[in-house]
Amino acid sequence: MKKIALTIALVSTMVFAGEQFAMSDSDRAMYAEMLENNPAEIMIESGNELLEELVGGEDGLAKFLGVKPDALPKYLAGFPRYIKKLGSVVGIDQVLQALMVQNGHKPFKLKSKDMFNMSSYVKSLANEEKINIDINANAHMKEAYRFGKETYEVKRGGRGLACLSCHSKDVTGTILRTQPLPNLGESNTGGTWPAYRMTKSSLRTLQRRFQGCMNNSLQAVLPIGSKEMVALEVYVTNMSKGKEISIPGLKR
Repeated sequence: MKKIALTIALVSTMVFAGEQFAMSDSDRAMYAEMLENNPAEIMIESGNELLEELVGGEDGLAKFLGVKPDALPKYLAGFPRYIKKLGSVVGIDQVLQALMVQNGHKPFKLKSKDMFNMSSYVKSLANEEKINIDINANAHMKEAYRFGKETYEVKRGGRGLACLSCHSKDVTGTILRTQPLPNLGESNTGGTWPAYRMTKSSLRTLQRRFQGCMNNSLQAVLPIGSKEMVALEVYVTNMSKGKEISIPGLKR
């Protein structure tokens, strides 16, 4: 009962979007400018340089993944996915870690800026490809999707909230902390992260964004790359299946 009451209390504080919640004129102008000149482009170019230096560029990545270089963009549009040589469903960043180790380098931490830059560049190689994640490809992906759905829906933390509490059809479009709550599929969450966050002045990945939500909702923050986080990314990315990838995104 306590968790239900907390959820109802949260929803009761939301009101439908109005002018009082819109961005200020200065924020709007900044957003428009950044759409033309996304600051993350410089960071992604840094990721390109790191990929060349540490993993042999796109050819090295394609070889590691067992695909032809010209098939790499479409293949990347299917992440997270099961990689047999790693024995699990993983994100692009975890593939890059493994490839760095194979090439004799100390791998970047998954939460490091260098990894954000490099993994964001790699995902940007799939720009204009449609998300083609296949949750029925094998037993591993089916389980990741199932576990991701469970992680998305389970209520945790001091406020008894789940991802679903803020992103169900019943509440999307309403306002929380001056921001409208998006439908994660319709807003193409899977295809527009990694993104530059204006409020953080930095490039963030989708799992890093999940961590921010968990922190704000008083949930225990799950580690990037954990089984739960990868499964959650599988589940949320599948919501955007068929939509085009456009990296880096730009988020307030």
